[in-house]
Amino acid sequence: MGLPQSVTHLPPHEYLAWENTQAEKHEYVNGEVYAMVGAKRDHVTIAGNVFALLKDHLRGGPCRAYISDMKVKVETANAFFYPDVFVTCNERDHQAELFLSHPKLIVEVLSDSTAAFDRGDKFAIYRQIPTLEEYLLIDPDSRRADCFRRDATGHWVLYDFRKDDVIELRSIAFQAPLAAFFENV
Repeated sequence: MGLPQSVTHLPPHEYLAWENTQAEKHEYVNGEVYAMVGAKRDHVTIAGNVFALLKDHLRGGPCRAYISDMKVKVETANAFFYPDVFVTCNERDHQAELFLSHPKLIVEVLSDSTAAFDRGDKFAIYRQIPTLEEYLLIDPDSRRADCFRRDATGHWVLYDFRKDDVIELRSIAFQAPLAAFFENV
């Protein structure tokens, strides 16, 4: 997430109308608007690899993968984010146009400028989404991934994937070598 814009406190409907007129993307948290910073090549390559793998895996089923130009709304936090990749299986989301609200899986590729926020405040907000089952953070520098999975008691459990591991995303019955996420990086 970038720095707050000079836009004063906006209600959500005004943010959505304003955002649709902007050349750059902006995230929104409780009235504050934040400019998105451009991503580096490795970041975009990893997000593209993840999207391609998930899209192929989900083909023909009820779930769909989306990449960074689609917003996720977190109603309870009055927030809109642009995850790098996410999956929803909810029919209401398949009919929505401006934002989706029922992700099952969210994937963020970490960068120096966003890693602390993605692991901290953003994850705290994402945890408020009742349909969210997994949150995957991919670190391009260390070439590892942390998957936070909601267990049966509602607690979030960390699953750490490194080097030659096979990533398992139980929310969508997906498995792939971690190396596939880093192809061409």
